Amino acid sequence: MSAAPCYAGVDSGSWNTKAALVDAAGRVVATAIVRTGADVRAAAEQVVRDLLERAGVDRSAVTALWTTGFGRHAILDATSSRTELDAHARGALQYVSGPLTVIDIGGQDAKIITVDAEGRRVSHKMNRKCAAGTGSFLEEMALRLDVPIGALPALAQASREEIELGSFCTVFTGTEVLGLIRQGKRPADLARAAYRSVVKRVLEMERVEGTVVATGGVVAHHHMVVELLEQAIGSRVIVPRYAQEIGAVGVAYAARAAAAA
Repeated sequence: MSAAPCYAGVDSGSWNTKAALVDAAGRVVATAIVRTGADVRAAAEQVVRDLLERAGVDRSAVTALWTTGFGRHAILDATSSRTELDAHARGALQYVSGPLTVIDIGGQDAKIITVDAEGRRVSHKMNRKCAAGTGSFLEEMALRLDVPIGALPALAQASREEIELGSFCTVFTGTEVLGLIRQGKRPADLARAAYRSVVKRVLEMERVEGTVVATGGVVAHHHMVVELLEQAIGSRVIVPRYAQEIGAVGVAYAARAAAAA
């Protein structure tokens, strides 16, 4: 059991709500993840309950609770908030020293964040409003291939033929995949093509160089995305601990830093 003070961070994402608890010494005590669903506030309350139970601490031990993510302003008992860009950059910097480039691929968006040697955010790029290049795209492809999303990585590993998916829109790509299935293309090859499409869409956003850190639920659960990123940029891609929860980790550290200031 960790003693007070502790600092909580909640990343209210479009698909999942993540939480992290950092103690006074700067250690990540626990993390938790729940589905966001249609009630952002209820998901945040649930993930905090799960977090405190895993950490073995009472709510009174939490000195500050900071939020990030698309639903951050809906969490009523939050002390403060930070943008996703700030939270993900700060979280990545807990594990990898700058300068670095953070590639974050979430359920509905993807972003590339450049950080200098002092940890300052230099630039960022976000994906288009279309969900191509995100977890939603992979969910749609799994649906078209009639497999659970969790089975997509193993299916793609059996690929023998490279197929290029040409559409930039998730809906149009789904139609394209149906056409390829009618042509007799193997599901394994189409699964790998879906991963290659995600990587292509992300790397179209910005030139990536130097030390690269990949975060988000997609890289946490679909390692082929990391492998294909490495092939495309010609260098290693670092996946830090708590890759999916990195925004929550980052905003928890932000709360701790503010308390120490």
